[in-house]
Amino acid sequence: MVSFGRSGGATRRSRSRPTQKEGIDRMASDQDFVDFIVDQLEGAGDVTFRKMFGEYAIYCDGKLSALICDNRLFVKPTEAGRSFIGEVVEAPPYPGAKNSFLIEDGLEDRNWISELVRITAIELPEPKPKKKKKPKTQ
Repeated sequence: MVSFGRSGGATRRSRSRPTQKEGIDRMASDQDFVDFIVDQLEGAGDVTFRKMFGEYAIYCDGKLSALICDNRLFVKPTEAGRSFIGEVVEAPPYPGAKNSFLIEDGLEDRNWISELVRITAIELPEPKPKKKKKPKTQ
């Protein structure tokens, strides 16, 4: 299939690009679940979130520490997190993503989940500084 972009030039697109694995229904996470998780993480540090493509990124002390996809919590994998959890369940948060720790049990335990996210954030590298955008020249 050929379409015309903003610049007027032709671009090639694939005819059918699957957006999800067959047999898996995907739905956007709802705000109530996100609010619950953020409230549970109160003791982890400075916890914020950002909506991205219908799902949510959870930041702890400025580091992307977890994702909420399909109303499920996925914590970035770290050695400290693996030791803390014990028996880890790993799964990709969305098709094509690397595995993360899928947290299904323990969401109600505020102290446990806060500690997991806190120690995960400590082990994660500092975010790279954002590059300043160069002004467009005419």
